[in-house]
Amino acid sequence: MNKNVVMVGAGVANVNAATKLVDNGFDGKITIIDMGKNPYDRKYSEVMEGFLGAGGWSDGKLTYHTSIGGQLSKYCGEEKAMELFDQVIDNFKRFHPKPEEVQCSNPIAEPDFIKPYFGLRLFPVWHVGTDYLHEIGKNWYDYLVKGGVEFIWETKVENINFKENYVSWKKGLANISQYYDKLIFGVGKSGIDFGKQLAEKYELPTEPKPVQIGVRFEAPQKHFQKLIDISYDFKLYRKFEDEGVSLRSFCTNNNAAYVAVEETYGDVSYNGHAKKGEEHRNNMTNFGILMEIQGIDEPFTWSRELVKAVNETWFDNSKGQGRFARKTHTGLYYSPTREAGMTSEGIKVDAMPIESLDQVKNAFQGYYSYIEDFIEDMKKIFPTLKDDWGIYVPEVKYLSPEPLVDYDTLALIDYNNVHFVGDALSARGITVSGAQGTYVAEWILQCIEDENPFEDPEVQAFLEQVDKPGPWPEEYDKIHTIGGLTMPKENTNKLNK
Repeated sequence: MNKNVVMVGAGVANVNAATKLVDNGFDGKITIIDMGKNPYDRKYSEVMEGFLGAGGWSDGKLTYHTSIGGQLSKYCGEEKAMELFDQVIDNFKRFHPKPEEVQCSNPIAEPDFIKPYFGLRLFPVWHVGTDYLHEIGKNWYDYLVKGGVEFIWETKVENINFKENYVSWKKGLANISQYYDKLIFGVGKSGIDFGKQLAEKYELPTEPKPVQIGVRFEAPQKHFQKLIDISYDFKLYRKFEDEGVSLRSFCTNNNAAYVAVEETYGDVSYNGHAKKGEEHRNNMTNFGILMEIQGIDEPFTWSRELVKAVNETWFDNSKGQGRFARKTHTGLYYSPTREAGMTSEGIKVDAMPIESLDQVKNAFQGYYSYIEDFIEDMKKIFPTLKDDWGIYVPEVKYLSPEPLVDYDTLALIDYNNVHFVGDALSARGITVSGAQGTYVAEWILQCIEDENPFEDPEVQAFLEQVDKPGPWPEEYDKIHTIGGLTMPKENTNKLNK
């Protein structure tokens, strides 16, 4: 029986998986272990860990297309992928305090004015609203706890034994172990390093992923309004196939748009989010300008070293001169004209201002020129933009080598009861992560149904029909067994003679 399900990580993937199991009356044990806190104790600033992970705590946009956010349709096909997306979106509406405010934008026409310089990806996006996410989290968490899900908070899983089926962690000086029948590994960005360690320890076959790194761009919304009116969550992109580089704008935030600080592996990077209420409006727009770079040896390590180099820039009031220069551990902010912005709580975004991009260009090892050209071309199609913008450096999407999985179950090739989901399987967004978790939960439910065939509704209906009396005398239903033969009563009487 597959009744003991352990989930590592309480992000969007595993929360949706647990919800699917609870909704379907799963009567086994569900345990979710996470380094962060429940939504009641989690602080606004604790972006990376805790209930609903990073995306479900600070984003609130659900992309509704299989060409964005990571690969899903390659596992289950287009039709099934969209069905899984619907389930994720329905869950966010279901626990939303004002579900009627969840709206979908669906642009259909690519404007001519961008075509000489950029392509524009157009696809539907459901807008949940960042400022509703915390209430959604509380409602959702209460439902799962009531459904019997056990959460173990502020706990870092230190080991997973795929061969003996247990996870382990420390509590004080004690070593704690938890056995599982099924394991769902959905650690998110904060646990990608752990996933990499497991892949190396068990020599899992993997598929290498390209570097994804860039900057978070911020400017007054008025400069982009012409495009926002067509595509609220616009995605500008361009490709340099011969050079193995492509660029795209990522995670566009408008109206009440704020830059968010993220910390992964102890290093600072940037993302963005947008508040829903008018009281938060600041008339700003921010989005990532991300490069996908092919052909980098050890892309995961390369990205880590770039971020570390940016974070450890030498600086003090005298421009870092001499032995009094200090080492700050933060990202950088550059603008020709603007000061760094404020967080939604009215605090200046944690970033070190720089007057020159030399440090950035050195850290990016020549690749920053692509971002520079991207910005220059944006100034051509948005002529009022000019130098009225700033960038926070860096923005990064860590993609460790993706483990090869069974497409029907998302289980590891060599360990068919261990399922990878979310960032651990290169999902880049709330919708795809949640859909992957739901997909695995459906498989677990199917396994249980296969182990208990008499619980299948069709089998049950057949048995009920068999149990009904037929239109013949009850005596005719009786049989007798003689010498291993099963025969109607009248025939056995003939044999007895």
